[in-house]
Parts: sequence; C-alpha cells; structure tokens
Amino acid sequence: MLLQSTTKPVLIFKHSTRCGVSRMALKNFERDYDIDKTDLELYFLDILKYRELSNEVSEKFGVHHQSPQILLINNKSAIYHDSHYQISVETVKDILLK
Repeated sequence: MLLQSTTKPVLIFKHSTRCGVSRMALKNFERDYDIDKTDLELYFLDILKYRELSNEVSEKFGVHHQSPQILLINNKSAIYHDSHYQISVETVKDILLK
C-alpha cells in the first residue's frame, strides 16, 4: 500500500462493524463515493477484525486512532485525515484536485 501510494493516492476507510456512528458514516461514504479507480485506490479496514493493523496504520502515519476514520495517503505520507461525521467524499475529491 505504501509503495502503491507513490503512483496513485490511497484512501483507507477505518470503521467498526459494531458502532452505529461508524455504520452511518460508511453508508454515507459509499452512497457519495464516485471517484474513479484510476484516480484513487480505496481500502476498507475493519478495526475489530484487524485491530493490530489499524494501530499500525495510526502509528505509521502519526494520526490518532479514531473510528470511523479516513486517511488519504500520497507518496507514503498521510496528506489528509478526518473522522466521524466530518468524513466527506467531496473533501477528498477537492484534495485530489490540488
């Protein structure tokens, strides 16, 4: 994934399958998501199933763990992150256009 971010931005959507807020944020994100796969690689990370990986992601990019949370990775660095109801496909698209 890190290597992949050197050729195309990567978005990680971290979420809990047991949390109502996480479920709603994921539902809204999926509804609004219309970014072409050629422009962005998207990964969903179930933090309950892969907690250790979720912690590694937070540590690697220096971002405090939250759920739900998105991290936009470009050239091996987190260039944007947000959580809960601030998660927005439009914001991700705006950042990609910069």
